[in-house]
Amino acid sequence: MKFSEMPYTRPDIAAVRAQLDEVLAAIRGAESAEAQLAAVERLNAVEGGVGTMAQLAYIRHTIDTRDEFSDKENDFIDENMPLLEEDVQRVNRALLDSRFRTELEETYGKVFFLDLEIAARSFRPEMVELMQRENKLASEYQKLYASAVVEFDGKKLPLPKLGPYKQNPDRATRRAAYETEGRFFDAHREELDRLYDELVKNRNEQAKLLGHKNYIPLGYDRMGRNCYGPEKVAAFRDQIAQDMVSLVAKVKAAQAKRLGVGTLKYYDDVLLFPDGNPTPQGGADDILAAGLEMYRALSPETAEFIDYMYENELLDVLSKDGKAPGGYCTELYDYRAPFIFSNFNGTAGDVDVLTHEAGHAFAAFRSMKKGYLRRLMTPTMDGAETHSMSMEFLTAPYHHLFFGGATERYEVAHAEEALTFIPYGCMVDEFQHIMYEDPTLTPEQRNQVWLDLERKYRPWTDFDGLPFYARGALWQRQLHIYLHPLYYIDYCMAQTMAFQFWMAYLKDPQEAWTRYLAFVDKGGTRTFEDLARGAGMKVPYDAGCIREIGEAVGRWLAEHE
Repeated sequence: MKFSEMPYTRPDIAAVRAQLDEVLAAIRGAESAEAQLAAVERLNAVEGGVGTMAQLAYIRHTIDTRDEFSDKENDFIDENMPLLEEDVQRVNRALLDSRFRTELEETYGKVFFLDLEIAARSFRPEMVELMQRENKLASEYQKLYASAVVEFDGKKLPLPKLGPYKQNPDRATRRAAYETEGRFFDAHREELDRLYDELVKNRNEQAKLLGHKNYIPLGYDRMGRNCYGPEKVAAFRDQIAQDMVSLVAKVKAAQAKRLGVGTLKYYDDVLLFPDGNPTPQGGADDILAAGLEMYRALSPETAEFIDYMYENELLDVLSKDGKAPGGYCTELYDYRAPFIFSNFNGTAGDVDVLTHEAGHAFAAFRSMKKGYLRRLMTPTMDGAETHSMSMEFLTAPYHHLFFGGATERYEVAHAEEALTFIPYGCMVDEFQHIMYEDPTLTPEQRNQVWLDLERKYRPWTDFDGLPFYARGALWQRQLHIYLHPLYYIDYCMAQTMAFQFWMAYLKDPQEAWTRYLAFVDKGGTRTFEDLARGAGMKVPYDAGCIREIGEAVGRWLAEHE
């Protein structure tokens, strides 16, 4: 079914709660494993139904945050979905107490129960009002960001449309674009500070109701992390600081030399070549057509996937007024349909959407095709981001469809950007740990923490007096910090996995694809560690992993510089 034809009905929360009560009674009253398995399938249908409507509301709201109907429906979802949590948790505890656990594990696997245990310790009914308020604050931030329209180059532009100007070969134009963006954030400084302060304190308060000192343990549980905790994340960040920052510093020095700028300024950061970064040939329709050709050629599995996505209009990728910023992929479970949201702006990032977000969508398509329970469709986000970031590299034989004669430069730019992202992602993660560990920090102190972390993870950065950026507030531009706390480190771990898949591809493309497809097809039935080792990869926080990956990527870049 085409996305535009998918009907939306506001979930009847009372009816859903009654259905969950029926599921609970069926689980508790089951006299056989078969009866309990049937109750789990009924639970899957109930969660799938309400989840599909919630995602429809969210997608349509983000496509146009000014639309009154979708705005109200999104507010309804924000307010009412937490009300279901208590009922879901009763069901979870009944499953954990099941006398047929052995039989259920044989059907669904051990991760099913591992995730139930995490979910069970992540909620108490007293948290509902705080969860509702958290949702409201997050939506306020997103609406504020989406409202941004700035005047630049004689035009009124949403912020994503500044992207090409930030990559303009003219240095003054680049600086002016960053200044324009910075002035928007400065103009809303008070509101941005207030929203984050409230979010930090709200989340910490939720965690205290569970007996935690601060949000961090609850945040890890909400991310579903089932094989590592803060200690291994800290060890991973330490490896990045010790073994990757120096390599990236060399890459940035080479970039400065290429650009002939002497000292690299922040407004030079994303310009990789003096005559401009490689950009896709043609407009949005040409990019989408090339994406169709690419996935049809890559493999029979991706051909089936891309035809389904295009035929059912499961993408909304053009930037426009009122559209929420950023990009994401989500799933409409009842329709067995992934959905891709983005903001094309005429840069290479438009192609990255068709590799990164489509990597998520392909994995979701495969999981739904295999009939996994909704709860077992997707691994933890480190694994899910491995799906997407690895696809960026595995599609390399077809990047010429987008870039023509600039393809080799795109490959170098893509590898450099992937490498330089990792220290930034670690900085985002460490910043958030500090914020939740000390919620008394003032806005100015928060900004100083960010500047201190810049020196640790990106010592080459020079903000050169830019508004907003120079005062250490860049973090307020990062959606995840407000909307998805503690998520960002998953991208970093996934990028190290993607580099390993890339190195495997350079040795044997077919074997690398086979290993990737096996990784994807396990859905959420394995932990991240098991997925990595099962694909013959090192887990990112394994000792020496980052040094080995950095050396391999560094050699490739040196050969192609």
